[in-house]
Amino acid sequence: MKFTLSWLKDHLDTTASLNDIVEALTRIGLEVEGVDDPAKQLAPYITARVISAEQHPNADRLRVCMVDVGDGKPVRVVCGAPNARAGIKVPLARVGATLPNDLQIKKAKLRGIESFGMLCSSRELGLGDSHAGLLELPDSFAVGEDLRDALALDDTVIEINFTPNRGDALSVIGL
Repeated sequence: MKFTLSWLKDHLDTTASLNDIVEALTRIGLEVEGVDDPAKQLAPYITARVISAEQHPNADRLRVCMVDVGDGKPVRVVCGAPNARAGIKVPLARVGATLPNDLQIKKAKLRGIESFGMLCSSRELGLGDSHAGLLELPDSFAVGEDLRDALALDDTVIEINFTPNRGDALSVIGL
């Protein structure tokens, strides 16, 4: 059975660390099979707002975007997404980030214009299958915010296996 650390803490009045909780589960006879942080791969991503999206002078399908990253220094990103436009908030992979498919984001020159990051679709983030365009985020998201926090994905998943003598732990209340 898999459950999140936040779910467990919603049902228990505890401030115990993850390690203490894993040890306690083991002590009461539950086999902890794994502890995973699926949002860990999203650590280098932030929310950004597209300030402008101009047609690339040397490519029909590319746009040159100026992006607000929350520090007062706009970043230029060359983007091929059809929905890239001024005013939207989107995930940004900055230079140095690694996509889930192990692609390292580097400063690049695309058709003669330097790009300092990548605006991302849900598929590029590993959050879905859509690659039709950028993942558009709600206007309420703060520019420069860690994407994991903005999407409320920063949570640890604990997987346990039940032993025959712990049938009581097969229910939410028992666990």
